Amino acid sequence: MADILEIFPRTARRERKPLAEIVRNFTPNWFTVTMGTGGVALALNQFPFAVAALHALATGLWLANIALFAVFVGLYAARWVIFPKEARRIFAHPVMAMFFGAVPMGLATIVNGFLTFGTPLIGGTAISIAHALWWVDVAMSLACGLVIPYFMFTRQPHSLEKVTAVWLIPVVAAEVAAASGALLVPHLSTSEGFAVLMLGYVLWAYSVPLAMSFLVLLVLRLALHKLPDRDMGASAWLALGPIGTGALGLVLLGTDAPAVFAAQGLTGVGDVAFGLGVIGGTVLWGYGAWWLLLAVLKTVRYLREGLPFNLGWWAFTFPLAVYSLATLALAHVTHFTLFTIESGILVTVLTMFWIVVTIGTAHGAWHGYLFVAPCLKGSNAATRLEVKSA
Repeated sequence: MADILEIFPRTARRERKPLAEIVRNFTPNWFTVTMGTGGVALALNQFPFAVAALHALATGLWLANIALFAVFVGLYAARWVIFPKEARRIFAHPVMAMFFGAVPMGLATIVNGFLTFGTPLIGGTAISIAHALWWVDVAMSLACGLVIPYFMFTRQPHSLEKVTAVWLIPVVAAEVAAASGALLVPHLSTSEGFAVLMLGYVLWAYSVPLAMSFLVLLVLRLALHKLPDRDMGASAWLALGPIGTGALGLVLLGTDAPAVFAAQGLTGVGDVAFGLGVIGGTVLWGYGAWWLLLAVLKTVRYLREGLPFNLGWWAFTFPLAVYSLATLALAHVTHFTLFTIESGILVTVLTMFWIVVTIGTAHGAWHGYLFVAPCLKGSNAATRLEVKSA
């Protein structure tokens, strides 16, 4: 434990921040905690090799994730109520605005958990809750995928040398919703299942092509301007997000397709969709393998130079979680030994990453140094009296 704590800032360990200061500095990147924790819970529950008590552990993580999400929603809502002018500054910030996409993606892990863990706990009510929350998730995902890029084009300062994989976060939310919808389909009526399946493909297309175009820009940026600063080092893993979720969505939607399309008299379409899911998911998985290995190489380089801890370290968890879930889905559909073994390795590494990052986040939250809103830089002196009075 002492060795792990050495990576965290020593000078900040004695700091304490009042609640008003925490609220004022609370930003949407905290929802990446729920993305990572929920992703670990879902991946652990599907671990391909029998391990006693993993289901109970995964259920506990999912329940804890619900509590975290509720706390974060409360804190961020309080920021908009108490500090509305400062809260609005996020829309003009070229990095923090991207994390609005973390809110629906964090919610998606809870939706998926209701389908996976909820039924044994509260029966059919879990399906109804998941169905209602999924529509909320879809609405937020569609908004993030459109509004945040619009602000990128109209009010935020961007340049090629500043491009990072953080750009992916708002646009990936829609394909996460697509994968969640695919999990929901088997629990719905024939007509509802068909509607959700079709919308799932729309959501997938709303996200994946745009995310792939961002990856092209990212490769160009890395070739011309080299690696980002150390503070953004963990963002190397974010490219796995759209690739892993894109593969997962194709596999899950394709798995639903034969029965759903057959009920509509479109049996041939369902068979094609299943084949596209397997082949498309495998192709994307192979593409993700390149980004995974590249992320490992970049992380080794950053660690040698010194990689400072920040909330960005959650990028070590949630992209790897969806890539692991895609691998698990491919293993389930194809029974290919490579996918089975690889999924076990990925989930194990993911769990270790989660433990390290969770310890760091708990340490930073307790001592206060993780509650920093970059969009408020330069405004601290002007708002100090406001914070004290609040």
